[in-house]
Amino acid sequence: MTTDLTDEQLVEQAIEANDPNAFGEIVKRWERKIFALCFGILSREEEAKDAAQETFIAAFRNLSNFRGESKVSSWLHRIAVNQCLTTMRRKKSRSESYLDDEDDSAEKIFVAPSSKMPSRTAEQNERLAIVRQAVNALPMDLRQIIVMKEFEEMTFQEISDALEVPLSTVKSRLYTGLKQLKMKLERTPIEIV
Repeated sequence: MTTDLTDEQLVEQAIEANDPNAFGEIVKRWERKIFALCFGILSREEEAKDAAQETFIAAFRNLSNFRGESKVSSWLHRIAVNQCLTTMRRKKSRSESYLDDEDDSAEKIFVAPSSKMPSRTAEQNERLAIVRQAVNALPMDLRQIIVMKEFEEMTFQEISDALEVPLSTVKSRLYTGLKQLKMKLERTPIEIV
C-alpha cells in the first residue's frame, strides 16, 4: 500500500516500477502545501493553481533526476519556487503590482478565525488586507522565506534545502524580512472599528 511508504520510497517505486500511483500519492500528500506556497508568493489564485500544477508536471518529468540528496518535500518546494519565479518573469510584473488587487481569494493564505461580531470581522479583514499588502510589497527573496517559515511553518533546514541557500542566509533573510514587514506595518495604523 503506497500510503505506508515514505516520500522517498514512493519516488523510488515510481521510477523503478514505473508506478503512476506512487507519484499520485506524492501529489496527494503535497498538493495543498505546494499550492499554498505558490499562492503566498504569487498572491493570485489562478496563477498559484497553474504554478502548483506545473510543479508536479515538472517533478514527474524529472523523477529520474531526483538523486535523494534532499527530501522530496524540499525538492518539490524548490521546483514550486522556480515555477513562481518563472510565472512572475513571464508577466514582467513587480510584486508591488499586486497591492491594488483586492481579490478575496488572496486572503486564504492569511486565515483568521471567524467571529460573530460584524465589527470584529471587519477589523480582522482590514488587518488581513494590510498584512497581505505589506508581505506582497517585500522583495521576492524575503517574501518567499517569510511565506515558507511563517505561513507554511517549514523549518529553517527545509527552507535552506528547498531554496538551495545556506542556513545562515535563510535566517538572515527571515530576520531582514520580518524587520521590513514590521516597519511597513508600523507605518500603517489600523483603526479599531
